[in-house]
Amino acid sequence: MAVVQSRIGAIFAALFLLLCFAAVRTAYLGVFRGAALRQAASAQQTSDQTVTAQRGTITDRNGVSLAVSEPARDLAADPYLLHDPLSVAQRLAPLLGMPQPVLLRKLSERTGFVYLARGVPARQAEAVLKLKIEGISGTPVMKRVYPRGTLAAQVIGQVGTEGQGLSGLELSQERVLHGRTGQRKVVSDAIGQPVSITEPHQEVPGQPISLTLDANIQQRTEDVLAAVAQAFSPKDATAIVMDPRSGAILALANWPQANANEPGAATPEALRNRAVNFPYEPGSTFKAFTISGALQAGLITPESGFNIPDKIQVADRTIHDDTEHGEETLTTSQILARSSNVGAIEIGKLEGATRFNSWVHRFGFGAPTGVELPGEEPGVALALDHYSGSSMGNLPIGQGELVTPMQMITAYAAIANGGILRPPHLVTSVGGKARQLPAGHRVISAATAGQVRHMLEGVLGAEGTAHEVSIPGYSLAGKTGTASKIDPATGEYSKTAYVASFIGMAPVSDPRLLTAVVVDEPQNGSIYGGTVAAPAFGQIMSFALPYLGIPPG
Repeated sequence: MAVVQSRIGAIFAALFLLLCFAAVRTAYLGVFRGAALRQAASAQQTSDQTVTAQRGTITDRNGVSLAVSEPARDLAADPYLLHDPLSVAQRLAPLLGMPQPVLLRKLSERTGFVYLARGVPARQAEAVLKLKIEGISGTPVMKRVYPRGTLAAQVIGQVGTEGQGLSGLELSQERVLHGRTGQRKVVSDAIGQPVSITEPHQEVPGQPISLTLDANIQQRTEDVLAAVAQAFSPKDATAIVMDPRSGAILALANWPQANANEPGAATPEALRNRAVNFPYEPGSTFKAFTISGALQAGLITPESGFNIPDKIQVADRTIHDDTEHGEETLTTSQILARSSNVGAIEIGKLEGATRFNSWVHRFGFGAPTGVELPGEEPGVALALDHYSGSSMGNLPIGQGELVTPMQMITAYAAIANGGILRPPHLVTSVGGKARQLPAGHRVISAATAGQVRHMLEGVLGAEGTAHEVSIPGYSLAGKTGTASKIDPATGEYSKTAYVASFIGMAPVSDPRLLTAVVVDEPQNGSIYGGTVAAPAFGQIMSFALPYLGIPPG
């Protein structure tokens, strides 16, 4: 009996000690560790999630989608939770379209977090997550998709993995396209199922923007540039189609092409938008502005006659015409049609350096045009105090200044539309609200602009430098250019590297369409603007004029 009572006493003593320990432990956890444990429990049950705002769409003038955002997921792994990385790699590789060794390398990293793939389309990501592999997770995001692939890729630009615009309109219009990121609070039960979802900060979608671009004209322009590249093997090329009445850009194409959906596969050169960041010497296309200034100043008329030898001495420079000839008499119109260097210099001499320099800057050279594209180069237009003795021998014929294709077509638009210089533009509306057209200002009179247009018509006439280009029913006007590039090794003009260009309009009496084609370093067949760039102009315009319903004239 005494033994039994002793054992019962021992059991009670043990239970009492356990109760005391539990009480002390409870007091410790409740008083000293309570706040930390409550925070941990809340963290396990409550999570804050970032809600990515849907990026605004980009469409052409007819509503054709050029950039859209689609649901996707960033897929990640916690390698510490993976029991058999090789088996996981074998299962995921075909679903992700990734080489198994690459995937296995990621799954074997000594870290608690590694991205497997970012921006995976929703359906593809769901196939991965349905495998319910411990350690594999997906975060909802929006993936930027370009339905037309290469179409206007350098204009539209790219978006980075964090949803920020990196180039093109995606960058310049980032503020309106991006929207505002939201925050979501999710409360889950003990088994991880959501029981409450609140959004203290709701996301705000980005605003859609509509462009002046026409997808069909853009496609035709890109196809023509690709054909130019195949025929002449240039370093690169660009073309712009504009409505000169408003400055609206209907097409802006670059070659080499790049696929906007696969920017990593393109070279930096292919992603470059040469229309705004390719400064070049314009050559003879610049003569139209030399003559416009002299006409406006009343120094010449289209019928003014000049005695033109085949070369002229200006300070220490001797400048030749393209072909050797005896002294001849040419009118202003013939000087422009035949692209006489000597004739253009004679007209520049009549203007004088001060007046000529004023016209160069009035037509917008030496300053960005203001088009909605990042990285626009201002070009180089010499200040008057930087002129040398030979400057008036090279500047009037388009040597010694640097321009961009966008500057050139913008300045030609002033000739086409009756004398008003307007900033070019690509964006017509934001969030459904029309953007106000950029204001313009008069640089030459309507009469002077009309005279220059009709003189430029001669460039495509029987004696002109682009006489082989014609479009049945339409009157055309324009100017060829063939400019030597500076050889960086010698600092002298190259005898092998040229820029071939053509800028033209139609119909001449009331131009509705203006196109510039600039081909950098054509190698095969020809180097001249009249045979390289002018036919491309004709092919683009022969599609665009009837497509837009512009009547012949």
